[in-house]
Amino acid sequence: MSGLRHLDPQSQIATFGAGTPGPQVESQLKAAGYTLGHFPQSWELATIGGWVASRSSGQQSLRYGRIEQLFAGGHIETPVGSLEIPTVPASSAGPDIREMILGSEGRMGILTDVKVRVTPLPGQEDFHVAFFPDWDSATAALRALAQQKIPLSMMRLGNARETWSQLRLAGHAGAIALLEKYLGLRGVRAEKCMFTFGLTGSRAFCKAAMKLSRPIIRAHGGVDTGTLLGRKWQESRFLAPYLRHALWENGYAVDTVETAVDWNRVNPTLAAMESALSHALDDEGEKVHAYTHLSHLYPQGSSVYTTCVFRCADSYAATLARWQKLKGAASRQIVAQGGTISHQHGVGADHAPYLAAEKGALGIAAIGSLCRQFDPSGIMNPGKLIQDRT
Repeated sequence: MSGLRHLDPQSQIATFGAGTPGPQVESQLKAAGYTLGHFPQSWELATIGGWVASRSSGQQSLRYGRIEQLFAGGHIETPVGSLEIPTVPASSAGPDIREMILGSEGRMGILTDVKVRVTPLPGQEDFHVAFFPDWDSATAALRALAQQKIPLSMMRLGNARETWSQLRLAGHAGAIALLEKYLGLRGVRAEKCMFTFGLTGSRAFCKAAMKLSRPIIRAHGGVDTGTLLGRKWQESRFLAPYLRHALWENGYAVDTVETAVDWNRVNPTLAAMESALSHALDDEGEKVHAYTHLSHLYPQGSSVYTTCVFRCADSYAATLARWQKLKGAASRQIVAQGGTISHQHGVGADHAPYLAAEKGALGIAAIGSLCRQFDPSGIMNPGKLIQDRT
């Protein structure tokens, strides 16, 4: 269940074994002059079938799309028989069977082959970093870029607390001091927000996208610092998960929670999530460091992705209890703000108790019916996605 099975260059559809990990997907496509362009932070270890099953989103989803735009069809083995999803560009023939499998987390069956829409390798790719003087000007700029459909491949905006954290983690204190002095002269100071954005395509395409982006960034007080910091981000884009091991060894734990909401709810949701996390351990006298970025932008709204760092307790069980407090506090705020319980991390068991608020009782019943249709004995990943009745 691993490796490139077939590549149709005319239709630009590639067939992979569902167990193919991200680096193998890209290396085999690159050899033929193509890319899938799906780069979640788990890219090094995650598989193409796992992306479909968890409905994942890659860092450059603005150009390539989330996995639902890339997933063209495939083969699934279920407890009641085989299911073949044919590849067609689009269809009005009833509900889309693809959608039943996307995000199903193994409840319907096992993906064996995944057919995906691939793209020729881009001629150029650059990542820039700009800084805005404050959050309001930054989000106004990003909303304009998204709603005017400027063809960037990626947009990621850290709030002031995340920007401070990331600049400290970068090291190179002298260089960062010079950067902050330069930004200060341009009116970008303590409340600065770091904006990383990607330009991907032909040289002419990237030039045109930059020409369209630059006036919007400048109009909102943004200062483009070029590609140096962007290259540093690109070099370390998959390294953040490894930081958790170093933190753990030094007595700290880190986790993330994420959602997506319409633009009019981005600020209230962000504030509610950060506040809930920051104060979730007040009863233990423990502080929590929480910060947020927007990493997937849409004309309608944005994802909201919050990281929290907290001290480990004296035992594993007590540390787990702290994490459960944090997870529950943030999840309840997501539900209260009307956000999805997961934009890109899936449901699993952790988010299942909150899914009904989004889907409604009838929606949950429909999902349950699908699970029973494909898996009447309940042997496929029970307990995930929906809370099974016993």
